[in-house]
Amino acid sequence: MLFSSLADLFQVHWNDYVGNIAGGLLKTLGYTFASFTGASVVGLALALMRLQRLRLVRIAAAFYTEIFKNIPLLAIIFLTYFGLPSVGVRLEVFEAGVLSLVLFYAAYLSEIFRAAISGVHRGQQEASEALGLGRGKTFTHVVLPQAVRLALPGTNTMFVDLIKSTSLLVTISAAELMTQAQLIASETFRALEVYLVISAVYFAICYPVSQSLLLLERKIHAGVPLSLGRRRRLNLAKSFLAEEGADP
Repeated sequence: MLFSSLADLFQVHWNDYVGNIAGGLLKTLGYTFASFTGASVVGLALALMRLQRLRLVRIAAAFYTEIFKNIPLLAIIFLTYFGLPSVGVRLEVFEAGVLSLVLFYAAYLSEIFRAAISGVHRGQQEASEALGLGRGKTFTHVVLPQAVRLALPGTNTMFVDLIKSTSLLVTISAAELMTQAQLIASETFRALEVYLVISAVYFAICYPVSQSLLLLERKIHAGVPLSLGRRRRLNLAKSFLAEEGADP
């Protein structure tokens, strides 16, 4: 009885749609990486603006953050793709999709980055300045590496959430996974089976990514250097200390 029900459920010839799903997956990943890169850059800029002494700059960044944190992503997608043409700005589907995701996730990432930067003890910045480091080098070599560690948990969560949010781009026929699922379902009339399979594909993407990011987070919190240069210097220091300890 159970096998009969499963046989009735799975009747789509998936071999005919492997290309569609693979193309949709590539599009999904393209939207994800382009959007996350843009959102990270804009989010960091907003976070730095929120920490500026000039009140006007802080207010402008806070205004942006509060606006896009409190508007649904779907509404932003509609505004960028369907709304902007009414004022003469026409964007391609990819451009509109990436712009929507960047605007939305930059607001959340800015809060994560701001909290992380603020979480670095002020005394470390003062010590760096006392050693003669400028503000730029202090931020790059002292504040930022520690802020990255503090920001990792929230940033990792946002990255996985962004992967799933690309499914909303189905509303503008962005050719990503959910759009392909809609096309396959309309062709086969097997909506339950199609969306179950596509959900499994999303899980197969998101779960390994989330676990890999969690592993990376644990390693970094355990003291693993972020850059190859720092790792090389750390290994040299360990070798030097080992040699010094071996000397009689």
